[in-house]
Amino acid sequence: MKKLFSLVLVYMISTVSLASTQIASNDEQALKNRFAQQHQAMIPIVAVADMFFACNRQRHSENYDYQIDELVTKMDKGELAQKLDNCLAGKSLKSDVALNFGLIGCFHSQMTKLDQKSYDEKMGQLELLLVQLPREERQKTFTKCVTEQAIYYLR
Repeated sequence: MKKLFSLVLVYMISTVSLASTQIASNDEQALKNRFAQQHQAMIPIVAVADMFFACNRQRHSENYDYQIDELVTKMDKGELAQKLDNCLAGKSLKSDVALNFGLIGCFHSQMTKLDQKSYDEKMGQLELLLVQLPREERQKTFTKCVTEQAIYYLR
């Protein structure tokens, strides 16, 4: 059963696209090789932005509805980390709560181009999967999602 949920989650990642899906696989690898150091530096910023975005949306820790692009490209990374820490209210960055917020934020970023009905359906599926998938599978999925998302910001 967990294997099925993992496959569904992987399927969602592969069918839902970032704006960067226009890049062929070889071009993606070339981009990764060329910008490997920048890419590695961008990954934690994107991960924290995803976590804060979803946390803030759910908990309303800020009186402003930030967008992920804005968090990644305009906000100081120290300020972003502080905002996430405040939103998590004592929960660790390594907690299941933070991981789930990260997945929700990353998938939101990938699905912004979908019509509202499709978006709501896929996010509903994601919410169900977050409850059922083991942490290891969610962590792998989040890592893959953020890695792809970071490529988008390097272009």
